[in-house]
Amino acid sequence: MTRKKQLGKIFLHAFIIVFGLCMIYPVLWMVTGSLKNNSEIITGSLNLIPPAWRWENFATGWKGFGGITFGTFFKNSLIVTSLSTLGTVLSSACVAYAFTRINFKFKGFWFAVMLATMMIPGQIILIPQYIIYNKLGMVGTYIPLILPHWFGQAFFIYQMVQFMVSIPQELDEAAYMDGCTKYSIFAKIIFPLLKPAIVTTIIIQFYWKWDDFMGPLIYLNKPQSYTVSLALKMFADSSSRTDFGAMFAMSTLSLLPVFIIFLVFNKYLVEGISTSGLKG
Repeated sequence: MTRKKQLGKIFLHAFIIVFGLCMIYPVLWMVTGSLKNNSEIITGSLNLIPPAWRWENFATGWKGFGGITFGTFFKNSLIVTSLSTLGTVLSSACVAYAFTRINFKFKGFWFAVMLATMMIPGQIILIPQYIIYNKLGMVGTYIPLILPHWFGQAFFIYQMVQFMVSIPQELDEAAYMDGCTKYSIFAKIIFPLLKPAIVTTIIIQFYWKWDDFMGPLIYLNKPQSYTVSLALKMFADSSSRTDFGAMFAMSTLSLLPVFIIFLVFNKYLVEGISTSGLKG
């Protein structure tokens, strides 16, 4: 029996390693492709090791287009992503607090409506939103990319509601006895206890917004305001030669912010989930 368990563990670990390599291989191929020239990328097939390490691809890619360096595109993405993530965290936490701690008319109905919005494809509301922002003169700015996130996101509201209902109501009652209002209870008690949900929201929302391509494509019309995801597309030119090496180099750099965010917050995410101890 012990031998069978050992063989089972060996098989399981071997399967996980092979599956993990299959999952990470495209990323490794892109990273190593950033050190190759076009012919090596096209004819090199699945080979990961570059014949020569061409670091000049990073310098070429960083130059950008039309005198606009990739530093500008990274700055634009950081502005849009950071403000959107901050708005998502604050607004979703406030809405979740209202659904879990405040009694108001038709609360169940509005909660159902909020959940129903998660089932609506984003393409359905794309045209009406564009018409509204265009009439308000906001097309060409970052406002359409940032503003909606300051009014709550259904997915993260639901996530925070599920976590918030596990926080004992006795904490609120004790705070009321000490003279706290609903606002101070939220700011001083509930919000700090939401760390696991907040960290999860930061990681997911930052990743989603950093990789967003459709939003910048629809609302941004000046190259100097492009985000990284939109700028990477500019490397591909159907009428002339595409510099795949520079494209892969900038794609590799574009992974760093997401990777850093995950490394920084992953520790708090794991600690929060394993030590929250608020279930009942």
